[in-house]
Amino acid sequence: MELQLDPLFQTITLVVLVLILVADLLIILKRPHIPAPKESTLWVVFYVTLALIFAGVLWIVAGGEVAGQFVAGWLTEYSLSIDNLFVFVLIMGQFAVPRRYQQEVLMVGIIIALILRGAFILVGATIIENFSPVFYLFGAFLIYTAIRQAFPGDDDDDEQKENLIVRTLRRVLPMSDSYDGKKVITRVNGKKLFTPMIIVFVAIGVTDLLFAIDSIPAIFGITQSPFIVFTANLFALMGLRQLYFLLGDLLDRLKYLHFGIAFILAFIGVKLILHAMHVNELPFLNGGEPIEWAPEISTWVSLAVIVLSMAVATVASLLAARRQPSAVGAQDAAAEVADEKGTPATVEHPERD
Repeated sequence: MELQLDPLFQTITLVVLVLILVADLLIILKRPHIPAPKESTLWVVFYVTLALIFAGVLWIVAGGEVAGQFVAGWLTEYSLSIDNLFVFVLIMGQFAVPRRYQQEVLMVGIIIALILRGAFILVGATIIENFSPVFYLFGAFLIYTAIRQAFPGDDDDDEQKENLIVRTLRRVLPMSDSYDGKKVITRVNGKKLFTPMIIVFVAIGVTDLLFAIDSIPAIFGITQSPFIVFTANLFALMGLRQLYFLLGDLLDRLKYLHFGIAFILAFIGVKLILHAMHVNELPFLNGGEPIEWAPEISTWVSLAVIVLSMAVATVASLLAARRQPSAVGAQDAAAEVADEKGTPATVEHPERD
């Protein structure tokens, strides 16, 4: 459906949400610390409640369909953001980032993600408005992404590309062997050098770019409103920093979560293709006329599929973890050692062969 929201309402909403996110991020600068589980839980609950309140406001202002689109989009982006946390954990461990600096790294990652997603949303909305057959491409891309998510055996190419970027930075930038707090540039024997933190920021940026490419077509499969798409992304990023510390080792136990995310992406991919057929404009397909038999999957069906997929994947993961306990906590131990020494002690040059 076509959204009819007051432009003033949209403007005020975006300004308030951005200010809340900025205030959250600025807390790190004023009081850098490792948040306790209780603190992280309260912040995550606060942001989830805020998202549900906003959904209620949308229900009052624009109706249940629009509110449902937001909730479905928010849950989709939230689940993809949790998947993003897996990669953040790997990056933090690979470069042995001390835990007391991880909040600053996550803050930079969230800012980069917000900028990249905003740019992709603008581009995606423009393409959809002027070229509706792009839904076929989006749908096919999401199905392909779902297959790779479910069977990640071919991810070595992506890792090699990322390592190539890291190796190149090592070659072209004068680099110190240890962190200097959260600084990107330090001085050693009177010479200015980049710290390993610059490598961490680049790795986070590459990760955010890849996830922006995946997530934006997914949410456009739920709603074509740039406002709903952006607010859903904004709420998904809110509390992501606290969620990282809250989940902690639990991420290692969610071994089936990628199957749930893969199913969601595949479902939305099929939904996009069916929608493209329903509004078909390709001249070589049915003479450019809409394909009437192609069903439209409702927002509420999409919402139910998203919730059930994540619930089943999470429960299955936790049950499997109880039957087969894994060695969890090695990364935290390494991070604590690095935290005490102030150096990336476990892996000084992880990208070198």
